[in-house]
Amino acid sequence: MQLTEIIDVIEKIAPPAAQASWDCSGLQVAAHRDTVSTLVVCLDPTPASVSAALQRGAQCIVSHHPLLLTPRLPRRLDAYHEVLRLLLREDVPLYACHTSLDVNTAGPAAWVAEELGLTRRAVIEPAAAQPAPSGQDGLPLGYGLAGDLPAPMPPARVLQQLSRWIDLSTATLCGPQPDAVRRIGYCTGSGSSLLEEARALGVEFYITGDVKYHTALDATICMADVGHHSLEEEMMRRMSQLLQQRLPGLTVFFVPSVSPLRPLGGAANPF
Repeated sequence: MQLTEIIDVIEKIAPPAAQASWDCSGLQVAAHRDTVSTLVVCLDPTPASVSAALQRGAQCIVSHHPLLLTPRLPRRLDAYHEVLRLLLREDVPLYACHTSLDVNTAGPAAWVAEELGLTRRAVIEPAAAQPAPSGQDGLPLGYGLAGDLPAPMPPARVLQQLSRWIDLSTATLCGPQPDAVRRIGYCTGSGSSLLEEARALGVEFYITGDVKYHTALDATICMADVGHHSLEEEMMRRMSQLLQQRLPGLTVFFVPSVSPLRPLGGAANPF
């Protein structure tokens, strides 16, 4: 399949014109090859993930996070240099769909809402640019979703349901903890800055990653920090499934990863 055809399908799911102004979604590393038979999807374009993708026969790699937000010369022998070396040696292009994927309210970023059966959905923060048709049920492109559970339940029960798909070993709670909640909200990645917007939409329990101390201290509703990695890792796994459906002529693999943050694990002396 032509590489241009693959990118066209990706960009229908993750429109680059809708990405945040500070982002760097799109083609990260070009290649001479113009045909692809094996596509590999990952969360981060780390040396470990890129190596694993190449071992699976990747002829094109799609990541969520960009290789860099601000381009720089590869003047140091670091992870950036190693990824470039691996890709250029094998002539494999790298494409990143970062905030361009996050804002698609009908795409893989909606997986939490789908699995929890959320109704009366609303986008927490609409994207500044709206270059594509609205998403599910006429929702605009944007960051985070709010919606109603089928029935009220304790926050711990919501997390228990999510634990079927994501690792919650480093998750934390903050803010008041109600006995039961009906309207919840979530944002993949670092979404704690949208807490007040979520509360304004009636959210009683908010799920995201990278919650800072003072945000937790001032939280006016219950909030769970499930880590930056967990929700997005599952999102990209589902992105790989969607690409396999949309590109039946390709073989598509997902390369899993582990969070760089890990629990102490009860070791007597973890240091």
